[in-house]
Amino acid sequence: MRRPGPSLRATAGPFAHRLSRFGELSLGQREARARSTDRGPPSSKLRVNTAARVPPSLDALYRAHRERVLRLCRLLLADADEAADVVHDVFLRVERAFRVAPPHDWAAWITRVTVNTCRDRRRSGWWRWWRLTGVELDADETPGPTATPEHEAVRREEHRRVWAALRRLPARQREVFVLRHLEGFATDDVAATLGIAPGSVKRHLFRAVHALRRALGER
Repeated sequence: MRRPGPSLRATAGPFAHRLSRFGELSLGQREARARSTDRGPPSSKLRVNTAARVPPSLDALYRAHRERVLRLCRLLLADADEAADVVHDVFLRVERAFRVAPPHDWAAWITRVTVNTCRDRRRSGWWRWWRLTGVELDADETPGPTATPEHEAVRREEHRRVWAALRRLPARQREVFVLRHLEGFATDDVAATLGIAPGSVKRHLFRAVHALRRALGER
C-alpha cells in the first residue's frame, strides 16, 4: 500500500504564512481546495463556461486574465519588469489566436501560453545575463498605515528570503509549485498544463516543498 505524501498542512506556521503572501488564500486553504478539485470536476480555473457560447472580445479576455497572467509571470520569473514584458508577449499571442484559431478553453490555453512564454524568456541569452547580475524582485506591497519601520524591515526581509528560495528552485519544480499551491490548480490540471504525468507533478511538488522548507530554515 502506497504511503501518502506529506501534506503542506504540516508546514503551517512561518513557512505557510510567508508563502501565503503570493496569493489570496493561505497554503492550507489552497491545499484543501485543490484536494477537493482532485476528487471532482476540473478546476474552475480551467472549466469552460458552457453558459456563454458567444466568443469573448479581446478587451474582455484582457480584463479577465491580465492580473492572473501577471501574477503567474512574477512567480515564475521573480522579476517585475520581466513579468510585465512577458504579459505583453502573452497577449500578443492571445490576439493572434483570437483572429486565427480561437481555443475552446481560453483560461487553460492562456495558462499554457504563459508558462511557455516564461520558459522562452528564461532560455534567452539576455535573461541568463540578467540573472547573473543578482537583481532581486522589489517588494511591491504597500505597508499598512500602522506599520513601524522595524515591522516593515522584517516584512521586506521575509519577502526577499521567499523570493530567493523560489528563484533557486529548478524551473520545473517552480512551475509545479506555483500552479499547484499558489494558483490552486488540481494535480491533473497542472499535469495537463505542463504536459507531464500526474505522478511527475507529485514528485516535483514533493521536492519543491522540501527545498523551500529547508531554504527557509524549517523542518
